[in-house]
Amino acid sequence: MSNQRTRPDWLKVKFQVNENFKSLKDIVRDNNLHTVCQEARCPNQSECWGKGTATLMILGDTCTRSCGFCAIKTGRPALYDRHEPLRVALAVQKMGLKHVVITSVNRDELPDQGSEVWANTILEIRKLSPETSVEVLIPDFKGQWEPLKRVIDAHPEILAHNTETVPRLYRRVRPQAKYQRTLKVLENCKEHGMVTKTGIMVGIGETREEVLDLMKDLAAVKLDIFTIGQYLQPTKRHLPVERFVHPDEFAEYKAIGEKLGIRHVESGPLVRSSYHAEEQVEKMHGSPTCGTPPAGLDLAKV
Repeated sequence: MSNQRTRPDWLKVKFQVNENFKSLKDIVRDNNLHTVCQEARCPNQSECWGKGTATLMILGDTCTRSCGFCAIKTGRPALYDRHEPLRVALAVQKMGLKHVVITSVNRDELPDQGSEVWANTILEIRKLSPETSVEVLIPDFKGQWEPLKRVIDAHPEILAHNTETVPRLYRRVRPQAKYQRTLKVLENCKEHGMVTKTGIMVGIGETREEVLDLMKDLAAVKLDIFTIGQYLQPTKRHLPVERFVHPDEFAEYKAIGEKLGIRHVESGPLVRSSYHAEEQVEKMHGSPTCGTPPAGLDLAKV
């Protein structure tokens, strides 16, 4: 079933442009930066940019992996710019952000997986914008500890690494990744004092039971923040949408995830990894709470 058919009303987004949007776009362009908002064709771009927030993407715009869901181009990346961390920090300073999200393409061809640029980016932001909290959405670094430790030692406020889908679908959805390796990255980060975060897409062929099992795995590694959103096919070359998940099912996932012990679950059709990220930082400074189950949900059967 493809999403070339008409999307349901809850997935229709009106693209709006205001002064914040224009200003942020100019800063990204003038500093020769990339954003995942643009590269991955995020449906929330106008909302987030209108609020003056964006997810900046470092280490270029070409990924060494070929995930079936992702609109970012795949190929052999060009040499990276060692001055990029300073350019990113200057852009964050110009934007006046309270919270910034940094992500990257996979750079599997580099000996350090790009982790030096990752760490330096965090440190440069700290120098120029000490009041800005930093969230990083990292690749798995091929499971290597030293690159991951380099990022941990730079002390971002939130360390995220996406699970993307359920284990059964890994070979089709993200063939160069491994589910257990993803869990290990999250576990290692938590053991070293990080606030951890991950996210998945639904509507790509998973079952409800597989989502529940995945949430149990994440609760077992003491995950803090979990995001769940609807998969949308970026182009005809990418994996098709199997179904449009109803908002009630997203509400159920949120309630179950928080009941299992995940501190905060952001669940909805348009939710993406960085959606409402600045609000999640604020929540992590408060007491963990559990969601209220939707009517008719029996958590004892989960």
